[in-house]
Amino acid sequence: MSPVQSRTPRLHVAVVSKNPETLDGLETYLQRAGVMTSSTRQLERSAQIVSGVSAVVVFPDDYEWEAVIGALTACMGSNPGALPVVVTNAPQRFDSVVWPDDTAIPLVVPKPAWGWTILDAIRAHLVEPFDRESGP
Repeated sequence: MSPVQSRTPRLHVAVVSKNPETLDGLETYLQRAGVMTSSTRQLERSAQIVSGVSAVVVFPDDYEWEAVIGALTACMGSNPGALPVVVTNAPQRFDSVVWPDDTAIPLVVPKPAWGWTILDAIRAHLVEPFDRESGP
């Protein structure tokens, strides 16, 4: 194991999607990549499963817009250190959202997005600058 890997904590990603195939597919991919996962199909439970996660991936197209914004805001409040990631057909919808002060702006990933694309985006945003400079 390289020194960088030993200093990097294991990723834990929460996944929120109403679509069971999307949820199962991404969760399976992430687990095979060595990522711990939590998941729910119920948007209103998303803030409950983000405790201790590195990132929360939400598929907002599955839910009502107002509920998505409320759930993302609640997630950011429950775990301000978690990277919020939204995977959507309409990324421009998030351009005009005003997020609460001191919260991370969600990383928006346009669809179609594959598991490796989502995981690479999460890793790219969570890697410390020191780790980027160190390289493999």
